[in-house]
Amino acid sequence: MKRVRVGVIYGGRSSEHEVSLASGAAVITHLKAERYEAIPICIRKDGRWSLADRPPATLSAAEVITHARSLSESSTQTGRNRDVHFLAHPAESQVLTIQPAQRESGDDGVRAIVGTLGLDVVFPVVHGPYGEDGTLQGLLELANVPYVGAGVLASAVAMDKAVAKTLFVARGLPIVKHVVVQAMQWDAGGATAMDDVEERLTYPLFVKPANLGSSVGISKVTDRAQLERSIDVAREFDRKVIVEEAVPEVRELECGVLGNDVPEVSVPGEILPAGDFYDYKSKYLDDRSSYVIPAKLNAKQTREIRTMAAEAFRAIEGTGMARVDFLFSRTHRRLYLNEINTIPGFTTISMFAKLWEASGFDYPTLLERLIDLALERHSEKQRLKTSLS
Repeated sequence: MKRVRVGVIYGGRSSEHEVSLASGAAVITHLKAERYEAIPICIRKDGRWSLADRPPATLSAAEVITHARSLSESSTQTGRNRDVHFLAHPAESQVLTIQPAQRESGDDGVRAIVGTLGLDVVFPVVHGPYGEDGTLQGLLELANVPYVGAGVLASAVAMDKAVAKTLFVARGLPIVKHVVVQAMQWDAGGATAMDDVEERLTYPLFVKPANLGSSVGISKVTDRAQLERSIDVAREFDRKVIVEEAVPEVRELECGVLGNDVPEVSVPGEILPAGDFYDYKSKYLDDRSSYVIPAKLNAKQTREIRTMAAEAFRAIEGTGMARVDFLFSRTHRRLYLNEINTIPGFTTISMFAKLWEASGFDYPTLLERLIDLALERHSEKQRLKTSLS
């Protein structure tokens, strides 16, 4: 049987580049070789796409981040690599590869070797902006290539936490009190924006960029001076900042979702962060954080969180996969929906993979399921009319 050619796209030009290298390495390594042929495509930090001579090694996110420069360079092998270019229209082979040839003596021109990649499906594991936010998905839609995960709308909505919260409220899902600070407000003078935050919310607060993941740029604050500094930090990553009330005596819970029209939800898991909250350091650099799967919840709480995860997925019109994050207050005995991630961390030890392992899908089977969902959705879309004639 002909193997399915899977273009695994990883890297990206965002602050989550290094985490994406680890995700890409895990996917490429664990695709079933008898059924799939993995084609590693790296997006470098400068935004150039290239066909890697060899995929990145399977490493933990901490190792990748620690050796970020050398791994990013070795994953692309720029000296011999072929640049990759997607054609932004349907074609028999939508992906071109271009490799500069050696100059001949006395030849001022540069020859290029042009080839094509006959990809059957794309598996994007580019975290953060320019990968998880609908931009990459839009390119794949224009090229009419099947791809794993959420479409343009769900990707864009989930990446913008402020817009996602609006949809969650419209769906009747509980969220924590929050205020959105726009760049124009802050740049015009932050005092008014901080007055608004302090009038509507109660310390302690969390400050985060609206369009970023992996807990990049997130701070916990307890007074006005910290609030000002933290908004400045978040503004370095985004033009829109979310400030929200901290949940008292919080438990951090997560569920995985798989599916298209009928989402399946994994068992819930609980994060036990080593620090005050599950920040970037706790996620990737500090091995003292741990998790409990399944989370210690009673039957009613388990049903509630799984139902809410499916509703959050439907609220953004999700497809393929997502990880849904929750906050549970021991004080108020209340569950809050925090956010939804359409391309969650994808190493074998990431929470998404562990949740599905505990639910009966080992990592290679999880990859297979996601590719099948992508091909199924693409096949359905091909039956839609694009002309009145």
